[in-house]
Amino acid sequence: MTETTRRAVVLGAGGVGVAALLTACGGYGEPTTAGTSSSAPSAPGADAGTDAGSGAGTLAKTADIPEGGGKIFKAEKIVVTQPKAGEFKAFSSVCTHQGCDVASISGGTINCPCHGSKFNITDGSVANGPANKPLPEKTIKVEGDSITLG
Repeated sequence: MTETTRRAVVLGAGGVGVAALLTACGGYGEPTTAGTSSSAPSAPGADAGTDAGSGAGTLAKTADIPEGGGKIFKAEKIVVTQPKAGEFKAFSSVCTHQGCDVASISGGTINCPCHGSKFNITDGSVANGPANKPLPEKTIKVEGDSITLG
């Protein structure tokens, strides 16, 4: 009778074990943080765990946000758009399909590079799947020519 060692079992099942491990860890596009500003530098006095930049000053100048387009703020995980002159909107920059970060804004949509989802710059609604939920809206304040999170 041959004695089977634990090493032989692990090595013999290695292919299956590795495949199972990769499948379990294969959350492609899942966010790596809880969506807080903990990965971004916070301003003095800012509360940890609150929306990124709360009370932290200006996010952008209104002139930084193109009319009919927008700008992505990666550290804050937010996208700010200007659908029409003087109207500013803000949404999460995390795609609702698989959690990838959106990468561009063009043709009136916020675009995710992972699977092709597109969201309307006016309200964050889905313009093209596979996402089936809109981007969550974020609160911003526009005062003069400054845009702040709020």
